[in-house]
Amino acid sequence: MTKPKIVVLDGFTLNPGDLSWDGLRALGECQVYDRTAPEDIVARAAGATIVFTNKTPLPRATLAALPALQYIGVLATGYNVVDTAAAKERGIPVTNTPTYGSPAVAQMAFSLILELTHHVGHHAQTVRTGRWSQSRDFCYWDSTLIELQGLTLGIVGYGNIGQSVARVGRAFGMKILTYSLPELPSNDEVRFVDCDTLFRESDVVTLHCPLMDDNHGMVNARRLALMKPTAFLINTSRGPLVVEQDLADALNAGQIAGAGLDVLAIEPPRPDNPLLTAQHCFITPHIAWATRAARSRLMDIAVDNLAAFLAGRPKNVVNP
Repeated sequence: MTKPKIVVLDGFTLNPGDLSWDGLRALGECQVYDRTAPEDIVARAAGATIVFTNKTPLPRATLAALPALQYIGVLATGYNVVDTAAAKERGIPVTNTPTYGSPAVAQMAFSLILELTHHVGHHAQTVRTGRWSQSRDFCYWDSTLIELQGLTLGIVGYGNIGQSVARVGRAFGMKILTYSLPELPSNDEVRFVDCDTLFRESDVVTLHCPLMDDNHGMVNARRLALMKPTAFLINTSRGPLVVEQDLADALNAGQIAGAGLDVLAIEPPRPDNPLLTAQHCFITPHIAWATRAARSRLMDIAVDNLAAFLAGRPKNVVNP
């Protein structure tokens, strides 16, 4: 039996060299490209029956130019880079890689929360520049240090990642609110509320929901105005959930106390993105998912997804 031709369009972010593609290579003739520009997709994927993408777009026109294509694997949980409807019309299953990143993203969310509440990076840098050595006192701090115990953590989205974040929050002694669709009954550990109530009552709001047609810009001037002036916003989910100019305005006006963001609407960001210069705003370059352990799980799921498809038992199909 002829092995399928497999093309990975943008493998570098998943595997910059510390993982192995051998699992895919065992399943077919595999060509891995670090990055692929949109104008090179058709030439590189020509004749391929299997294509993997992370962020390289596969719109309808591109799919139409790849008649041999039988399977698309997305090397991420979000799959909006693929025209899934067009793929479905062709009978091409599109799979994603769910659940691999829950521990890593929860850890990153709290890394941002802890930076906002304890300013570890700032204070460590002042020590390196000699300020502690020159201090007249045995300690100092430049801003109010905030304890998480007793504060309210509002989680938007209560899937695998949201639940992981809730567990960490409870370990810190935080009260947990969540907004999720479909709404679930409250219990001793979590209170389910509507979205506006969550923004109004939370000391920290953290976003953990997929990007859908109806939640673009859900964090906007109106919702930010509901938040406490002492509250923080965390986004390790999807950049377009937030209206960036509205958030920058709220931060610069002191309407909320700070924000920690691992995602932006356009990545890499344009130099004039207003959040890059907003006060009390910490931005990291979309690394919540990228621990080695999480990337290894992602690779394993991607290989397993393809093996299941080749065996006639496809799974994690997002366009059934």
